[in-house]
Amino acid sequence: MKTIDTRELAAWLDTTLQASRFKDYCPNGLQVEGKPRVGHIITGVTASEALLRIAIERGADAVLVHHGWFWKNEDPRVRGPRRTRLALTLAHDLNLFAYHLPLDAHPEWGNNAQLARVLGLTPERDADGVPLTCGSGDLIWLGNAPALATLGDLATRVHERLGRQPLVIGDADRPLHRIAWCTGGAQGMLADAIDAGADAYITGEASEPTFHLARETGTGFIGAGHHATERYGAQALGEAVAKQFGIQVEFVDIDNPV
Repeated sequence: MKTIDTRELAAWLDTTLQASRFKDYCPNGLQVEGKPRVGHIITGVTASEALLRIAIERGADAVLVHHGWFWKNEDPRVRGPRRTRLALTLAHDLNLFAYHLPLDAHPEWGNNAQLARVLGLTPERDADGVPLTCGSGDLIWLGNAPALATLGDLATRVHERLGRQPLVIGDADRPLHRIAWCTGGAQGMLADAIDAGADAYITGEASEPTFHLARETGTGFIGAGHHATERYGAQALGEAVAKQFGIQVEFVDIDNPV
């Protein structure tokens, strides 16, 4: 089986995802060092105990995820579920790679780019072909869906493509001209989407104020699920790694209704 040096893989991922340019809520990159060489990677959304156990069962050398560990303001003590996850990782010499905002933002393999692909959204681009963005960290993408006329049409597409009934706020008959989207827990960026002239905003979650802001501005809001909107970035990145280095990469989807 072909393998690659763990440090070489980490350097390629860091450079490709431009990890150093993001001010994030967690460390990006190699979070737990394991085997010195990697020939088999399991990718997934979150480094949960379930994903780790699957990686161990399948003989993987590394786990590559969007949601890793060591989040800011999190209790740093190693006990309970944290101890179990860490003990499994260390006992089986697993490497844990995690990329949060860098994986959201990547123009080809990122969560926003991949959600656009899955939903059939067409990103707006500048003269150089770079996707138009807005909001904190330029994480919100802007575009349209030529085949969809209304918010109701968009909600139906989300349901069909993601396999999850979304939370929808707004008039189903509202015409769509500009759509904004940011995967995961980006409900706090709704105001930025509104300022950018979006008729509808897609993200993963909603908070209590989300309803009022959407209703009072007449903006359509779709909460399509944190996990459901972020299943595709890690999968696409894993495929890119497999193509780049010729090693085995498998995506595992641990179902999550949130």
